[in-house]
Amino acid sequence: MHRHHADEREDEHADEHDRGLSHDLPVLARRRMIRLLAGAGLVPLAGCSAEDGTSDECSTIPEETAGPYPGDGSNGVNVLKESGVVRGDITSSFGTSAGGTAEGVPLTVTLTVVDAASGCAAPKKGAAVYVWHCDRDGAYSLYSEGVSDENYLRGVQETDDRGRVTFTSVFPGCYPGRWPHIHFEVYGSLDATTAAAAGASLTSTSQLALPKDVCETVYATEGYGQSVPNLGQLSLESDSIFGDGHEQQLAAVRGSVAEGYTATLTVPV
Repeated sequence: MHRHHADEREDEHADEHDRGLSHDLPVLARRRMIRLLAGAGLVPLAGCSAEDGTSDECSTIPEETAGPYPGDGSNGVNVLKESGVVRGDITSSFGTSAGGTAEGVPLTVTLTVVDAASGCAAPKKGAAVYVWHCDRDGAYSLYSEGVSDENYLRGVQETDDRGRVTFTSVFPGCYPGRWPHIHFEVYGSLDATTAAAAGASLTSTSQLALPKDVCETVYATEGYGQSVPNLGQLSLESDSIFGDGHEQQLAAVRGSVAEGYTATLTVPV
């Protein structure tokens, strides 16, 4: 497993997140405006009434930046065009000479994509979900020094009849400046993920947040040492992405270090 020196990794992420913040600000400003309007009763939420047996509190998942390491063609590399990216187990690299495997506490991620216009009652069958996140050292495959030849912790799946996709992965580390998270993009179909134009046919781009108590437990294990002080300097409220509201993005996580964890999140689009 390639590792960064802590100071090199911090400088790298600080530079990248300074650049990424310019992408974040329009999104954050829009979300704050929506919340202000909603408080004034001017923005209706998508969904049906409780009389229909569904929630009238269903709204689309907040849109977020894809960050500087998407691998979807919007920032150089397009892993979505590579054979082998459609897979459930994303712990190892595919189709590369490196062929590395990400180490860490096992994590299974299940996302359920639903139709917000139906009050979150109707699953989105046949959609495609692209998931990616950093490794336990805070490095992103395809981009970060030492793992730029790898493409692990990235994968695409088509949603089933219940709108679900499940990925086998490892628990991501916490790098300076960001709360532990997992990126994901939802496309209209599996074919749409290989569209020539970057961002074509994208339905939603967002991020999943991981609970503090679970992060603290995982980061106390071997290999996650640098995540401990990084997490200690952050909170969900101070995070540049989740700070303006994380209710829809905080995953339900269960399990243990010994048996591995499962993270689940419903994604209305």
